[in-house]
Amino acid sequence: MLSKDALWNCENVTVYDSFISGEYLGWNSKNLTFVNCIIESLQGLCYIDNLKMKNCQLLNTTLAFEYSTVDVQINGNIDSVINPSGGVIRAEGIDELIMDETKIDPEKTQVITGEIKYAV
Repeated sequence: MLSKDALWNCENVTVYDSFISGEYLGWNSKNLTFVNCIIESLQGLCYIDNLKMKNCQLLNTTLAFEYSTVDVQINGNIDSVINPSGGVIRAEGIDELIMDETKIDPEKTQVITGEIKYAV
């Protein structure tokens, strides 16, 4: 699917085995789950309450997860993550991790990359 702002303001949606490319993917949604998906997005997956991702890839995805509560397992690297509200992020690596403690509580998000597990 190619879209600028797919899955906005949705609730209780699960997407399986899909390729999705677009900006602002999933904004203002609740209980959004992606399983076996490949996602490409600029500032996507933000402002989501209860985002779950299982066995997914993020390609060319920057500024992900802003103000979102997450439980995500990403196969591969994430280009950048900005200010998640809480939860767990699992990925092989994150090129840029922005956790502005004037906007969020970094202690509420656990980041697990490769073999190294840490909270930021």
